[in-house]
Amino acid sequence: MAMARASSGLQYPERFYAAASYAGFDGDTNSTLKSLTSKFSKESAALLYGLYQQATVGACNIPEPNSWKVFEHTKWKSWSGLGNTSPTEAMRLFVKILEEDDPSWYSRASNFVAEPVVDVQMNHISKVEPVVENGNSFPETKTISTENGSLTETQDKDIVVEGLGSVAVYDQWIAPPISGQRPKARYEHGAAVVQDKMYVYGGNHNGRYLNDIHVLDLRSWTWSKIEAKAGAESLESPSPVTFAPCAGHSLIPWENKLLSIAGHTKDPAESIQVRAFDLQSNTWSPLKTYGKAPVSRGGQSVTLFGTSLVIFGGQDAKRTLLNDLHILDLETLTWDEIDAVGVPPSPRSDHAAAVHAERYLLIFGGGSHATCFNDLHVLDLQAMEWSRPTQQGEIPTPRAGHAGVTVGENWFIVGGGDNKSGVSETVVLNMSTLVWSVVTTVQGRVPVASEGLSLAVSSFNGEDVLVSFGGYNGRYNSEVNVLKPSHKSTLQSKIIETPVPDSVAVHNATNATRDPESEFEAGQEGKIREIVMDNVDSEPVKSNGEQSNIHLVATLKSEKEELESLLSKENMHSLQLKQELSEAENRNTELYKELQSVRGQLAAEQSRCFKLEVDVAELRQKLQTMETLQKELELLRRQKAASEQAALNARQKQGSGGMWGWLAGTPSSENTDDA
Repeated sequence: MAMARASSGLQYPERFYAAASYAGFDGDTNSTLKSLTSKFSKESAALLYGLYQQATVGACNIPEPNSWKVFEHTKWKSWSGLGNTSPTEAMRLFVKILEEDDPSWYSRASNFVAEPVVDVQMNHISKVEPVVENGNSFPETKTISTENGSLTETQDKDIVVEGLGSVAVYDQWIAPPISGQRPKARYEHGAAVVQDKMYVYGGNHNGRYLNDIHVLDLRSWTWSKIEAKAGAESLESPSPVTFAPCAGHSLIPWENKLLSIAGHTKDPAESIQVRAFDLQSNTWSPLKTYGKAPVSRGGQSVTLFGTSLVIFGGQDAKRTLLNDLHILDLETLTWDEIDAVGVPPSPRSDHAAAVHAERYLLIFGGGSHATCFNDLHVLDLQAMEWSRPTQQGEIPTPRAGHAGVTVGENWFIVGGGDNKSGVSETVVLNMSTLVWSVVTTVQGRVPVASEGLSLAVSSFNGEDVLVSFGGYNGRYNSEVNVLKPSHKSTLQSKIIETPVPDSVAVHNATNATRDPESEFEAGQEGKIREIVMDNVDSEPVKSNGEQSNIHLVATLKSEKEELESLLSKENMHSLQLKQELSEAENRNTELYKELQSVRGQLAAEQSRCFKLEVDVAELRQKLQTMETLQKELELLRRQKAASEQAALNARQKQGSGGMWGWLAGTPSSENTDDA
């Protein structure tokens, strides 16, 4: 069946059906799985089959086939392993795996599928146009609403008309007046700000990896493209080196260079590649690193910590999720694999990471093949110890593919999705108090509610501005949006309204949050580490007087009841697990006894078998002796018969008479008379 091509404007489920048609799903799943193994690896083919069945039929409810039916059992195992994954999640994962295995599927599919017609322009949002009032020129922020989404209408005229200075309102996403040739729409790209310029490199567009570099001047809001050149690698390889397109990499500014770390490519290397782009000469060159480099991957987090890069997690070329930890010293270019103590985050990719107080690495969210997370993990980079602190405030929903930047001690998280829809809230975490709050919420399908977008921070006149670009929310985006966070939004805390401390310490606190893949961690009754304030003002909170205190007490009581309820559930779950463990141990004991009995029977049978073999050997020896005796007896019988025959012949000759008989002795008649 002919289906529409999965272009940037094609939404689900049409996008999934286009990908399925390209992969070869024509209704006969038996022949399809066999044909898939000729295009993809066995693991990918089985996973694509399972996801297709989950998306079109639902959860697997057929009985497990016999294990000797290898083909049928492989199909069943791939399908049933998805559990209760929703059809929407299965569709998205199907397309994602196809794009990773065959990035050029869109261009190949274009030969036989039709381009869809897009009736509605999705992401037309705020445009800034100059307004003349009393002889002075001011930009007036306007909102262009569409059927699928819009941003909040804003207007502020008391501003400076220059680049970031034109961002007049606080805590709202707006679209600045961009000029120049925009980069191609993309997601999973890298972005970094250096001296009022935002550089964008690589990414994924319609399943194709990109390797172009664009720069946005944040003073004039003008895009331009950089014609990058390939530099010589080293004395060992003096010829120019070209770089393959990539996506899911990390772009880090360092000195006068941009470092591109890891990322998915069509032909991945065995280990992570580090490349440097010189901003003065516009040349790429690979960096030769030392030590054991991590396995190649994409979707990892790379965080600058002093003069080192901290790399965590991601997904390798075989789509295996990782949770390993590595550090690259940028001064010596030496890799070091870290074996931290404590319980690390579960394997994941497309998460966010940040460093706080030059000591703590925070990991938030991310996803596996079928689930997204909203857990928060902290690594003490001095003690190299993992902990999972208690989050407070308006805890964000599970998400993956989000982006984050830090402004002081505040960590802003934007975008992402949960395999069903994009996240519309922009949230901020106070990394000293671990209190979440919502900065703003966008309406409908807009670029900042996308997966795989980039987020950078720049400053103008002492004020910070967040700049987002690209992403995927049913279509690939190339829009730029900016948000100026207010002091209130960056410092607010709806639960703990106390002054922000100057330092932080690590104390013990009971964990109260969990994610689906590490639920067992929350059931532990031990203590975990939590970042809390060292120097909290001891003065009582006076805002709103007694009502504020009453509200705080009520909130704490509610939290206490919730924690007690969770603890009760975890205790019941722990008791149930203990009972199951006891039953398993009993079964193990019985099976061990049965095994010992079988071993005894086997030993007895082996002994009996040995005796029988001895008896058989003796009988064989006796049989050989009997055969020899039989031959001797037969020989004696023949000798006896010959002797008897000779005697008979002699008697016959004597009884014949005649002259010869007389000459030989007494005549026969006389012999007879004598007898």
